[in-house]
Amino acid sequence: MGATFDLFTEPGATPICSRAGCRSTAAWRVNWRNPRIHAADRVKIWAACDEHCGFLADYLRSRSFPVRVTGIDEDVEALDDPAARVAGEGR
Repeated sequence: MGATFDLFTEPGATPICSRAGCRSTAAWRVNWRNPRIHAADRVKIWAACDEHCGFLADYLRSRSFPVRVTGIDEDVEALDDPAARVAGEGR
């Protein structure tokens, strides 16, 4: 399934940071999913500028969502659930 948000909504458009009120150019993708409702191949994206990248990623991690930060042009096909991986290691 891959990413569910097109960072480039118009051809040639520059992606803008997803942080509320920020209008800076995004340099990062904060790839995430909610494991309670999304399969591992459902990846959602927030675009982030340098200033807000850590804030957005930490916000999602604080909710125990799998998160992977990548460059703005790097696609992520799936995000594993770290809690499920740890629980399965004892088997």
